[in-house]
Amino acid sequence: MMPDLLIELFSEEIPARMQRRAAEDLKKLVTDGVVEAGLTYAGAVAHCTPRRLTLALHGLTDASPTTTEERKGPRVDAPEKALEGFLRSTGLTRDQLTVADDKKGQVYVAKITHRGRPAAAIVAEVLEHAIRNFPWPKSMRWGNGSLRWVRPLRSILCILTREDGAEVVPLDIDGIVAGDTTEGHRFMAPGRFAVTSFDDYEAKLKRAKVVLSSEERADHIWQDATNQAFAAGLEVVEDAGLLAEVAGLVEWPVVLMGKIGDAFLDLPPEVLQTSMKEHQKFFSVRDTSGKIVRFVTVANRETADDGATILDGNNRVLSARLADAKFFWENDLRVAKSGMETWTEALSNVTFHAKLGWQSERIDRIAALAHELAPAVGADPELAVRAARLAKADLSSEMVYEFPELQGLMGRYYAEAAGEDPAVALAAQEHYSPLGPSDDVPTAPVSVAVALADKLDTLAGFWAIDEKPTGSKDPYALRRAALGVIRLVLSADMELPLYNKLRDWIFSIQQTDRSLSLLISANKIEEAKTELRLCERLPTAHPQREVLIDSADANVTALVSSHAALDAQYKDGVRNAGLAESASTDLLAFFHDRLKQHLKSEGIRHDVIDACLTGDRTDDLANVTARARALNAFLATEDGENLLQGYKRAKNILDQAEEKDGVEYSYGGDPKLAETEEERALFDALTPAKPAIEAALASEDYPAAMSALAHLRAPIDAFFEAVQVNAESEIVRRNRLNLLSEIVRLCAQIADLGRIGS
Repeated sequence: MMPDLLIELFSEEIPARMQRRAAEDLKKLVTDGVVEAGLTYAGAVAHCTPRRLTLALHGLTDASPTTTEERKGPRVDAPEKALEGFLRSTGLTRDQLTVADDKKGQVYVAKITHRGRPAAAIVAEVLEHAIRNFPWPKSMRWGNGSLRWVRPLRSILCILTREDGAEVVPLDIDGIVAGDTTEGHRFMAPGRFAVTSFDDYEAKLKRAKVVLSSEERADHIWQDATNQAFAAGLEVVEDAGLLAEVAGLVEWPVVLMGKIGDAFLDLPPEVLQTSMKEHQKFFSVRDTSGKIVRFVTVANRETADDGATILDGNNRVLSARLADAKFFWENDLRVAKSGMETWTEALSNVTFHAKLGWQSERIDRIAALAHELAPAVGADPELAVRAARLAKADLSSEMVYEFPELQGLMGRYYAEAAGEDPAVALAAQEHYSPLGPSDDVPTAPVSVAVALADKLDTLAGFWAIDEKPTGSKDPYALRRAALGVIRLVLSADMELPLYNKLRDWIFSIQQTDRSLSLLISANKIEEAKTELRLCERLPTAHPQREVLIDSADANVTALVSSHAALDAQYKDGVRNAGLAESASTDLLAFFHDRLKQHLKSEGIRHDVIDACLTGDRTDDLANVTARARALNAFLATEDGENLLQGYKRAKNILDQAEEKDGVEYSYGGDPKLAETEEERALFDALTPAKPAIEAALASEDYPAAMSALAHLRAPIDAFFEAVQVNAESEIVRRNRLNLLSEIVRLCAQIADLGRIGS
């Protein structure tokens, strides 16, 4: 029978955020290691608790196989030193070599036997390597040893289980000797006990008040919490992230539900929920109206008083935390009611970015953009400006300073308290959205205008100063901002040609950057002059006086020259305009890359997207998307695929003829010169199709355009089957080429079909 392997690495508490990844890392390191050494296994499972990483391998082979390797050596007539080197590398003697024929003559051949090794020896070697090279995000040393682990490693359990019993794998790492024992719960079942297999291990751990499976712990927490809440007519607020974290904090979860003090029930539910989650790791419990009224905490032990003492302590700590939150809330409300402009003015002293100025300057830009974008989304321009000016105000509030994740949401509460228009208050909350691919997209017109302005200003700003994402690095979340713009535009079905707007916005921001750069440069000159004056005041007898003066004077001269060059560089704005053109082109390409990813997630073919990103209006993201969706659906039909082949054939014939003749066939064919029924049928089909397609394109009804194109499929097929384009008559030939050019130009208005399938 093949043995089963059980490994447990027992330590002090592992941070919850690291546990699951660590369990998977242990699994990968060990399984990869044993397979590389020649062992196989039937299955592997990894578990984690706050104090242990566990790995169980089922059906491990008892030993690695014995293998023979044939290695060619030097020719038999090679120099003696070459043969000696070969013998050293193989560990054989001359009489153990054989001779074989090779294309270069006879050569020595070494047959090297690699003896199989028992599983225990291989596991010991692999596990030691895994432990010493474990990829913890952070690790520590303790005592006098050199071993590093996330927290002090206390014991190693490593056994191979067979029908006749369990064998301890011999392993000693910095004095920690592997054995067959482990510990139970720190408080409820201290002391070590021996195990003989994984099933025995798991069962004994549970009797020792340790639930090994993190999934089982999470399920128990959720079921017990929801049952207690249901019994009280309440509901636990779902939070998968918090559930996973709490399951990593306990080995024996005990769910307790407590009450929130009446003094705090009027706080916004999001404030209660955030404070309890961030500070205490509590779940929120709400009533039928959505009001947070209780909390659920998870203890790591059972107590004689059924958790009453634990709840009492938690209540005291929670009350102190919520008292702080209430203080922030009430102070912020007083400020908001007296005018949120106080907070906005405070942002004049907050730097957004060294090259992009203060937050207040950015707010001015966002307000201007929101005013410009408002008509396109059906928003009141003045409301959009007001919303843009107040949207960031809560960044100065005490509540958002304490809980940054509440930015925007608190802005809505404060704007409502200040009596602002509901659309303005809603925009304060929604203008950050969407934050990710699964986040809801705002639909209120004012919210859309401000959200677009915010994201476009961010993108234009960082392109203006040439700080773009590189590789996997995106410190300012610019990819997320671009995807947000795309989703906003598509959700609103908004006609928004971007190129000229991006160029103008980037140019404007670059002018601001130039002013900042000149200011910084001027300040450096003044600092250098001050240093020069200090050097000139040194005593004449100072041994380094002249050297220091010369150095300081040279520094001033260099800085003045640099300042003058910078001023001249941007004096007439010509260079800035050129940079803006280049940056806007690059930023548009960035949008196209994000749009490709977004449309691919919808199932649209990559070549279809490429085909639609050609020609005019490629900066109108909604238009590109509408064409791509319609074309993708059309090409999925038989008519679409056949028409595509007809287009490609027409385009190839036309390109070859134009290259050969040195002319462009773009005048359209004359039905009077048609000689065959198939030609006349194609002319007859084009006559109604052309205006129908052009009308559909003008109204941007791309499915209708595709439907009109579908009617051309049969006559085009028939034309190519029966008609020879390169006829003997030059007049007929040219007429047929002009007919083909009409078909090609008609299709090209939708997309560059030549890119399909390329």
